[in-house]
Amino acid sequence: MASRPSLRARPKAKPGRKEITAGGEEATTAETAVRLCKEWTTWTMKKAKVVAHYGFIPLIIVVGMNSDPKPSISQLLSPV
Repeated sequence: MASRPSLRARPKAKPGRKEITAGGEEATTAETAVRLCKEWTTWTMKKAKVVAHYGFIPLIIVVGMNSDPKPSISQLLSPV
Protein backbone atom coordinates (compact mmCIF):
# COMPACT_ATOMS: atom_id res chain seq x y z
CA MET A 1 0.00 0.00 0.00
CA ALA A 2 1.43 3.38 -1.00
CA SER A 3 1.92 6.01 1.65
CA ARG A 4 -0.07 9.23 1.49
CA PRO A 5 1.78 12.42 0.50
CA SER A 6 2.76 14.77 3.28
CA LEU A 7 1.42 18.33 3.20
CA ARG A 8 4.46 19.64 5.07
CA ALA A 9 6.85 21.82 3.11
CA ARG A 10 10.12 20.20 2.19
CA PRO A 11 13.32 22.17 1.74
CA LYS A 12 14.01 22.96 -1.90
CA ALA A 13 16.92 21.27 -3.58
CA LYS A 14 19.79 23.49 -4.67
CA PRO A 15 20.32 23.89 -8.43
CA GLY A 16 22.34 21.07 -9.90
CA ARG A 17 21.36 18.60 -7.18
CA LYS A 18 18.67 15.97 -7.42
CA GLU A 19 15.98 15.64 -4.79
CA ILE A 20 16.05 12.47 -2.68
CA THR A 21 12.64 10.94 -1.93
CA ALA A 22 11.61 9.05 1.21
CA GLY A 23 12.58 5.73 -0.39
CA GLY A 24 16.11 6.99 -1.05
CA GLU A 25 15.83 7.11 -4.84
CA GLU A 26 16.32 10.28 -6.85
CA ALA A 27 13.16 12.06 -8.04
CA THR A 28 12.98 13.62 -11.45
CA THR A 29 11.44 17.00 -12.06
CA ALA A 30 8.33 15.39 -13.55
CA GLU A 31 7.85 13.13 -10.52
CA THR A 32 8.26 16.08 -8.18
CA ALA A 33 5.73 18.11 -10.20
CA VAL A 34 3.20 15.26 -10.07
CA ARG A 35 3.70 14.89 -6.30
CA LEU A 36 3.25 18.62 -5.74
CA CYS A 37 0.16 18.67 -7.95
CA LYS A 38 -1.38 15.83 -5.92
CA GLU A 39 -0.57 17.57 -2.63
CA TRP A 40 -2.06 20.89 -3.75
CA THR A 41 -5.15 19.17 -5.15
CA THR A 42 -5.71 17.37 -1.85
CA TRP A 43 -5.20 20.60 0.12
CA THR A 44 -7.58 22.51 -2.18
CA MET A 45 -10.30 19.86 -1.94
CA LYS A 46 -10.09 19.83 1.87
CA LYS A 47 -10.49 23.62 1.97
CA ALA A 48 -13.36 23.52 -0.56
CA LYS A 49 -15.16 20.94 1.59
CA VAL A 50 -14.96 23.24 4.63
CA VAL A 51 -16.16 26.26 2.63
CA ALA A 52 -19.09 24.30 1.18
CA HIS A 53 -20.00 22.92 4.60
CA TYR A 54 -20.13 26.26 6.39
CA GLY A 55 -21.25 28.41 3.45
CA PHE A 56 -24.26 26.51 2.09
CA ILE A 57 -26.95 27.71 4.52
CA PRO A 58 -25.81 31.37 4.45
CA LEU A 59 -25.84 31.18 0.63
CA ILE A 60 -29.44 29.90 0.64
CA ILE A 61 -30.49 32.72 3.00
CA VAL A 62 -28.83 35.41 0.86
CA VAL A 63 -30.36 34.07 -2.36
CA GLY A 64 -33.77 33.76 -0.70
CA MET A 65 -33.65 37.30 0.68
CA ASN A 66 -32.94 38.67 -2.81
CA SER A 67 -35.81 36.83 -4.50
CA ASP A 68 -39.19 38.27 -5.40
CA PRO A 69 -41.48 38.27 -3.36
CA LYS A 70 -39.22 38.85 -0.37
CA PRO A 71 -39.85 36.24 2.34
CA SER A 72 -39.17 36.89 6.01
CA ILE A 73 -36.20 35.18 7.67
CA SER A 74 -38.55 32.84 9.57
CA GLN A 75 -40.08 31.68 6.27
CA LEU A 76 -36.61 30.93 4.90
CA LEU A 77 -35.56 28.92 7.95
CA SER A 78 -38.79 26.96 8.50
CA PRO A 79 -39.18 23.63 6.67
CA VAL A 80 -42.87 24.26 5.86
